[in-house]
Amino acid sequence: QVQLVESGGGLVQAGGSLRLTCVVSGLTFTIDDMGWFRQAPGKEREFVASINWHGGDRYYADSVEGRFTISRLKNTVYLQMNNLKPEDTAVYYCKFHLRYYGDYWGQGTQVTVSS
Repeated sequence: QVQLVESGGGLVQAGGSLRLTCVVSGLTFTIDDMGWFRQAPGKEREFVASINWHGGDRYYADSVEGRFTISRLKNTVYLQMNNLKPEDTAVYYCKFHLRYYGDYWGQGTQVTVSS
């Protein structure tokens, strides 16, 4: 059974920073790529950032480019969020794409940015 555990959310003032962490464990698997998504109240879930297993390909939503950085180490993916804005307030979800198994999602962690 595959498990994803997220941590690192919280309340921060505008301009502050947070780092989100997501660890995958369970069955023997191969990770193809990892990513972060977010969902604000009343809105659809949206893409934030992704990184492939080799770490060579990273993609960001325009809204976070230059402020957020995605990285990985073994079975853990990180999202460093700097210069946070109130519009970054959302529940953040990690997603792992495991070869032969498909997509797995974390439980979500709340990020709240006050103005």
